[in-house]
Amino acid sequence: MSLPLPAWARGESLTHAKQGFGEVSGEKIALSVGEHHFGVGGRKGHAIAVNGTVPGPLLRLKEGQKVRIDVTNNLEEDTSVHWHGLLLPFQFDGVPGVSFPGIKPGETFTYEFPIRQNGTYWWHSHSGLQEQAGHYGPIIIESAEPDPRYDRDYVVLLSEFTPRHPHEIARLLKVGEHYFNNQMQTATEGEMSVKERMMWGGMRMNPRDISDVTGSTYTFLINGHGPMDGLEYLFEPGERVRLRVINGSAMTFFNVRIPGVPMTVIAADGKDVAPVEVDEFQIGTAETYDVIVAPSEGSHALVAEAMDRSGMGVASLTSHAGHRATPPPLREPVTLTMADMGMGSMNGAHGGAMEQDAHAGHGSMAGMDHGGMDHGAMGHGDMDHSMRDTSKLPPDVKVGPGLDMVSPMPMDRMDYPGLGLDNVGHRVLRYTDLKAKRMNPHRMPTRQMEIHLTGNMERYMWSFDGKKFSAVTDDPIRFAYDERVRVKLVNDTMMAHPIHLHGHFFELVNGAGMMNQPLKHTVIVQPGSTATFDVIANEPGDWAFHCHLLYHMHAGMMQTVTVRPFPAPGEGA
Repeated sequence: MSLPLPAWARGESLTHAKQGFGEVSGEKIALSVGEHHFGVGGRKGHAIAVNGTVPGPLLRLKEGQKVRIDVTNNLEEDTSVHWHGLLLPFQFDGVPGVSFPGIKPGETFTYEFPIRQNGTYWWHSHSGLQEQAGHYGPIIIESAEPDPRYDRDYVVLLSEFTPRHPHEIARLLKVGEHYFNNQMQTATEGEMSVKERMMWGGMRMNPRDISDVTGSTYTFLINGHGPMDGLEYLFEPGERVRLRVINGSAMTFFNVRIPGVPMTVIAADGKDVAPVEVDEFQIGTAETYDVIVAPSEGSHALVAEAMDRSGMGVASLTSHAGHRATPPPLREPVTLTMADMGMGSMNGAHGGAMEQDAHAGHGSMAGMDHGGMDHGAMGHGDMDHSMRDTSKLPPDVKVGPGLDMVSPMPMDRMDYPGLGLDNVGHRVLRYTDLKAKRMNPHRMPTRQMEIHLTGNMERYMWSFDGKKFSAVTDDPIRFAYDERVRVKLVNDTMMAHPIHLHGHFFELVNGAGMMNQPLKHTVIVQPGSTATFDVIANEPGDWAFHCHLLYHMHAGMMQTVTVRPFPAPGEGA
């Protein structure tokens, strides 16, 4: 007997979700999740809306308050809400199978927790692939103390829409990882030598394989509006405007700029940083950046260009209502280099001269110069062997079909601005620019661990240490309560991964010095590189740890972190 199809698949008339979002606040909030249609940029299709909008409503909360949020599931499948970046009891973190069982169809689940922080965050489903279909929204937590640095305050929520059902996208990525990429490099295009082309061929990779799902399928959105919708952010000349930029996409890294208008970064992932002025920054999926701008009179294009340059989100920052700024054209597509294979600095290509010494104290660097290596003498067979040499992997890394590549010389690339931004002629934010505004506690790590980001792109298999999430649910990453651990992430793949730890903030080991390492909840690990962070495991419970590219997590790049024992009453955070 076949199961009944959901309403959207039966072609029944469904409510059309509104573009953009409303706002909810207070100590009691109600969210309703339901099936909808959505249309933007000439594309129309199935959506999951919350309170009738895509994205769902802005939650405006206040530091120090308590909040009760009732989430009612009107879908014909389980759902959930994860409060991304919020510090709360783990049973309200909203990850089915890790911290709670999920919300069944027709049921209401009540989340209840105190607000222990301020800043810019967001919320989204952690069930299936619902986030892709519209089940997400922004969070602003107002500080207990007023902030005099700005006159206006806007949310800039970046995302995408596609009429394709997310499970169809997942299936097509399994069929061929290049399915959605229309910018593949041909056999004669570009400046690569024959030997380099043979190397790429041996890796079964195309150097234009930057994003798994592209503008050929996605319409890129700002606050639920497409590039042609004329979204405006109004200001008066002389005002300082705070833009809270949230990457709420499923799969897209964005490069954000306002041509001609400098941006002063004041917060990363909701946490204050020492102000740094830039002209552009790359924001990975799930990251947030707060910037202050002081635009001159007129209209300025706010541009969120997809990292692979297959499309952009556009809005106008304008002092003249109804006047649209003209956005710049898309820039040339990005091409990966040998450095993205984890072949070291390659005579300085793609940055990354800094390598953390895992056995040294904070701020100690050991320079690595691979300029003397004879890469030209490396043949195709040598390259193929070196990229699959598993002899140097830690013993707990599972070698099998899910591990197709090993970075031969992964380097720390905290000073790398992001794919495609290393050669632009203006200032671009780098992780090495970030310094915590408030001093961190003086604590050295008591132990270190290394985690490898692994995958097989041809088969679209993604994992940590060669093990998919389904295979490691009974073997979590274990932290003792309140211990400080240094975690080194080694990216053995040729894609950038935004790695997110639930329930905690960690300190990026970015050269800022132990007392000023910036706090984040998500870190981009560049292709063929390493990234290191220090974390104090002071939030007891079970927490998800995963790549925030939705289809990578769905394909297995996820783990559970367990923090035990629970502290006695009155001892916890």
